[in-house]
Amino acid sequence: MVMLFSILEHLFHHISFSTVSIVIAVLLITFILNEIIELYDSLEKGMIITFFCLTGLLVTRWIFSGHFPLSNLYESLIFLSWTFYIIHMIPFFKKHKKIFRAITAPSAILTQVFATSGLLTEMQQSTILVPALQSQWLMMHVSMMVLAYAALLCGSLLSVALLVITFQKKIRIFGKIKDFVNESVLFGEIQYMNEKSHILQNTYSLSLTNYYRSQLVQQLDRWSYRVISLGFIFLTIGILSGAVWANEAWGSYWNWDPKETWAFITWIIFSIYLHIRTNTNFNFENSALVASIGFLLIWICYFGVNILGIGLHSYGSFTLPKT
Repeated sequence: MVMLFSILEHLFHHISFSTVSIVIAVLLITFILNEIIELYDSLEKGMIITFFCLTGLLVTRWIFSGHFPLSNLYESLIFLSWTFYIIHMIPFFKKHKKIFRAITAPSAILTQVFATSGLLTEMQQSTILVPALQSQWLMMHVSMMVLAYAALLCGSLLSVALLVITFQKKIRIFGKIKDFVNESVLFGEIQYMNEKSHILQNTYSLSLTNYYRSQLVQQLDRWSYRVISLGFIFLTIGILSGAVWANEAWGSYWNWDPKETWAFITWIIFSIYLHIRTNTNFNFENSALVASIGFLLIWICYFGVNILGIGLHSYGSFTLPKT
């Protein structure tokens, strides 16, 4: 039976890695050849196959180890990638799926690639739970935190995309104004009239472009707000369940552990984002900037603390498990 589970785990592992390698190649081709429909459909099918392979991998490790597969960094990364795949396939974003999935697809793929090829083989092995993890709160707390990370990262990336589009628009407007002023000064009134006539001829096309850009910015802001709101709920549940678990394991609800501290800072930042976003006089750029800061804080909380390998959450570090 042990041999069977081991074979299944390796089978799902290699199939998912092979499939995601093909997906990466298809993704690059679609970018180079300007989104061929047939290739895009193949990309989506590959993402679905990889999702089911990761599902099989997690279920196999769950049955084989006897505990929920979130006990080390490798398993949490696989679960994070699995969550990205779920967000990628949400039907709600079907209307503008190419824009939204341009963010979720690379997130899912890169996370999985790092987990399967960036970590040592010893770190990918399923191990016996340390005493602190031998609790029913493992599934509740860790799964909520990873779900929160995935949702908040996707929402924050949408805000980053919003800032990039807005910044590019301002650069183009500034450049056009500068060129117009320079030409007016150098070539006089005649050149000014020619330029004015040229501008009038292109008013419709420019207005249409600005309209679509404005619609895209608003859509990105709505998506970002909804995804971050969902992630904030998961983060809140994860922190509260972690506090209850900490009281059972260590006799205190809060210990100001590095992981706890950065999770609290992350929670504060996204609270500020939601406060700005729900304000009637909110500004796209201000809320998006706060979400972008939150993006960096999530990675500090998830990876930065783990690199140090200190504190009560050191079992999730990059160091090899002790035998």
